Amino acid sequence: MKAFGFAGYSGAGKTTLIEALIPRFTARGLTVSLIKHTHHDFDLDRPGKDSYRHREAGATEVMLVCDQRWAVLHELRGRPEPSFEAQLARLSPCDLVLVEGYKYSPIPKLEVHRPSCGKPYIWTENADVIAVASDVALDIPKPVLDLNDRDAIAAFILEQVGL
Repeated sequence: MKAFGFAGYSGAGKTTLIEALIPRFTARGLTVSLIKHTHHDFDLDRPGKDSYRHREAGATEVMLVCDQRWAVLHELRGRPEPSFEAQLARLSPCDLVLVEGYKYSPIPKLEVHRPSCGKPYIWTENADVIAVASDVALDIPKPVLDLNDRDAIAAFILEQVGL
């Protein structure tokens, strides 16, 4: 599986960009998966549902299955968060894994940077950032892609991962 990451501060447009890129990749016949890392607590389940009650009772994993999808909810119960590599290994085989977050994982990344957000660059401290996508022209020693040219960004990513 080929992996390609997206780095950037909140509000820069990473999720919107990825959402626009996925259909471009799948239209080429590629199978695409995504790993989204967050520093915030989250829960996909709802209080009162059977699966929620089972987790609250102490189950480490609960699998939800229907005719449209399945999901496994895994409680860490005080154990450390799994590494990026461990999470990647859990995915079913696919052509391309897009990664949002895991800023320091050892995969090529595109930094999504909007100067209007007032945040510093990430590429200056992260050698895995190979290019920057922005909504304005930038004078930096990295390739700069137009954040609004989704076709060019998709082509760049596919070239970088050899697809």
